[in-house]
Amino acid sequence: MNQADHGDANQYLERAVALATRNVDDGGGPFGAVVVTRDGRVHEGVNRVTRDNDPTAHAEVVAIRTAAAASASYDLHGAVLYTSCEPCPLCLASALWARIGRVYFAADRHGAAAAGFDDALFYDYFAGARPELLPVTRGDIPASDAPFQAWGAFKRRKEY
Repeated sequence: MNQADHGDANQYLERAVALATRNVDDGGGPFGAVVVTRDGRVHEGVNRVTRDNDPTAHAEVVAIRTAAAASASYDLHGAVLYTSCEPCPLCLASALWARIGRVYFAADRHGAAAAGFDDALFYDYFAGARPELLPVTRGDIPASDAPFQAWGAFKRRKEY
């Protein structure tokens, strides 16, 4: 599937918003997402953070996981992600790792913040403005490169 035109984008955004709204009625968070792969298949996801006690189960991540599993590939190059709300840093990173080709979103981060889902601190952290939120320190141990050496020597590795 080629990159969707704006008419298709609106159709899939409406679908993502409907998923998000229905997920609230089902006791989940107000987020929904749709991944359309290059072959035109549609894969859905809703926020399952509280349902599954999984802080990574954002709608976009769930939709990406569903698309990857159905495609039997971690590489979703050329796929398009449609989401009910502007993706947070976790979801953006997931889209990057999945090689998603484009992202469309409906509501923005300010609307999410007004509803109690404020990711501003995370954006500040990644911009380097709030390092105290999560101190990350490298431990200098002699074996630190052993996994990479094993990877380099592994003949059946699947590059990604």
